[in-house]
Amino acid sequence: MFKRILIANRGEIAVRVIRACRELGIESVAVYSTVDANSLHVSEADTAICIGPGPAEQSYLNIPSIIAAAEVAGADAIHPGYGFLAENARFSDICSTCGITFIGPPPEVIDRLGDKVAARTIMEDAGVPVIPGTRGAVTKERQALTFAAQAGYPVIVKAAGGGGGRGMRICYTDKELTQGFQTAQVEAGTYFKNPAVYVEKYILNPRHIEFQILADQHGNVVHVGDRDCSIQRRHQKLVEEAPSTFITDKTRAAMGKIAVRATEAAAYVGAGTIEFLVDEAGKYYFIEANTRVQVEHSVTEAVAGLDIIKEQIRIAEGETLSVAQRDISLFGYAMEFRINAEDPANDFRPTGGTVEFFNPPGGPGVRVDTHIYSGYRVPSLYDSLLAKLIVWGRDRTETIARGKRALRETLIEGMATTIPFHLWLLDQDDFVAGRATTNFVEQNYKGV
Repeated sequence: MFKRILIANRGEIAVRVIRACRELGIESVAVYSTVDANSLHVSEADTAICIGPGPAEQSYLNIPSIIAAAEVAGADAIHPGYGFLAENARFSDICSTCGITFIGPPPEVIDRLGDKVAARTIMEDAGVPVIPGTRGAVTKERQALTFAAQAGYPVIVKAAGGGGGRGMRICYTDKELTQGFQTAQVEAGTYFKNPAVYVEKYILNPRHIEFQILADQHGNVVHVGDRDCSIQRRHQKLVEEAPSTFITDKTRAAMGKIAVRATEAAAYVGAGTIEFLVDEAGKYYFIEANTRVQVEHSVTEAVAGLDIIKEQIRIAEGETLSVAQRDISLFGYAMEFRINAEDPANDFRPTGGTVEFFNPPGGPGVRVDTHIYSGYRVPSLYDSLLAKLIVWGRDRTETIARGKRALRETLIEGMATTIPFHLWLLDQDDFVAGRATTNFVEQNYKGV
């Protein structure tokens, strides 16, 4: 077993990993930038080391500083959390070279699945259904236009190395495709240092449904059920729930088997996610694999009774999975609300400042993952996530009622947050009835 794990991250995920380490009897090492000196993960860890100034490039993305901190602290392993270096194959490889275990998949797997074109090819060859699209990256507009003529509009241009909505353009005409192709290439090169793009048929009014997977080093793979992540704005998730109300039990079982097949085809090891789009007819298509723990892993934990971070650590230690597929069953319903420092009345504009007062909710079926407290100053340099509110109920009706109650109890004074948006959402008939698609927010939300 590892004796000491360095968490190469900040915020709520760093606190989450520290808690898992403590329960496993493993010492935790926090790293922090100068502007994060008063963050909760710094005081919660057994050891904390400053790795540089506020800008992420000089701290949380500074590989030499992180490796040096791990060596000074005598860390056996590094947990990357999500974001920052979590899907950086070079970082994974450097950890290995330095004799430090990277808690995640091998670098070659991160490389294969991080390239969306390569991932599509792996899945096609394994018989996993993918959205109709170009077989590989396209470099010329005429190639994109030829595909659109064959598939029909709308189509979507995507960055091969992309994610988070960057380098994506939905196009309905030849003119839009010509412009969108060029813009996507520029964005892809800027954000991902890889200008390659590909083109897919755009699925109208889809559901975004993903499967949590766990795979150990001994060839054992399981899925831990599905999550519906359809409530998004600009391709950024806002609310997740488990299980989805849209797919049938028969479809859920079939998608779970496909998710396991996709994981095996990629020779994946660790905790990860296989993501699908499901069209209005219930037909599902692979869109990408995430080679890390997701922000929304906690909503799966609520219905599965499984600690995914602990499983992730045990896998990295070389242990076999603690559960087989037959042991996994989901009970009840859960929802996760991302409480961000954003103003939903002004197009979700980022806010910030000092948390003048924070009162988290409580009661049955309520969990809060956060790094904030009264008096905490929110840095403007990083992600806007303040807290995740996870609520569980015996059925979806109870979960929605519990969500309303818990959101109203949550007090964060000193800045605008997304709490008013979540309360609005839970009053919408289409959402309550389970009819919301990925376009729901753009089509219905006008600010509150």
